[in-house]
Amino acid sequence: MKHLITIVGPTAIGKTALSIALANHFKCEIISCDSRQFFKEMTIGTAVPNQEELQAATHHFIQNKSIFENYTVGDYEKEALIKLEELFQNNDFAILIGGSGLYVDAILKGFDEFPEINPEVRSEVNSNYEKFGIEYLQEQLQHLDPEYYQKITLENPQTLQNPQRMMRFVEVCIGTQKPYSSFLNQKKNNRNFIPILIGLDAERPIIYDRINQRVDNMIKEGLLAEAEQLYPHKVLNALQTVGYRELFSYFDGDFTLPFAIEEIKKNTRRFSKRQLTWFKRNEATKWFDYATPKSEIISFIQSKI
Repeated sequence: MKHLITIVGPTAIGKTALSIALANHFKCEIISCDSRQFFKEMTIGTAVPNQEELQAATHHFIQNKSIFENYTVGDYEKEALIKLEELFQNNDFAILIGGSGLYVDAILKGFDEFPEINPEVRSEVNSNYEKFGIEYLQEQLQHLDPEYYQKITLENPQTLQNPQRMMRFVEVCIGTQKPYSSFLNQKKNNRNFIPILIGLDAERPIIYDRINQRVDNMIKEGLLAEAEQLYPHKVLNALQTVGYRELFSYFDGDFTLPFAIEEIKKNTRRFSKRQLTWFKRNEATKWFDYATPKSEIISFIQSKI
């Protein structure tokens, strides 16, 4: 039987180091499930594994796309499952690692199917967004699918600021005359592997301290210059992310640099709380303190095989 060892947890908790240790122990390869690390133009601000880490184990889906490509979670699901099938031909194990809950769920559970939407509906929704902004999409979703709007507000509020996903929700509601949420969880996708879920966690002050240190290191490593290169493309969906948005506001003259850096830290801490909320919903996950010896985690995995 094939096993997908899945490592989840908040940002900066140590998932990369654990994934490499497990990949070396089980002699297998790593599938990245971090939606920010797909893009080759974004390196420092997304905490992409360094060259030493990339050489320590074979990684897939790291900086394999461009910010100028339209890459969805559905695209990722298809590509990652093809890669997993390929890996499982020669190995009984693979590692899935990441902090993007939606993308983890897409691999483990499958993505929901939706009817084809009339292109005219899509065009109209896009046109209204360009005229009236993100508030139009928020109001439409709240009106057309209040249940799903409330769910997003509680569990994943940053989604309300994501125009691509909000336009998708609204176009499905309008195009089908049904709530977007009515198409969710309708089918179960069979997978040819058994997931073993490992969560890394720590006391809140430790997580926050690790986040603050990581942001300081990113600034030292050149995040400001990286963001400046990307600034002309700041409207792209891939760049609507913590670490870049705040520096774009600095370049716009809305923030001072020290304030922008503090905002990155604050927003990353908030993001880590949302990550934990998402991942803690899955009762199948076995949680370990971030400082747990890797040998103990390996022993747990071996007990599940």
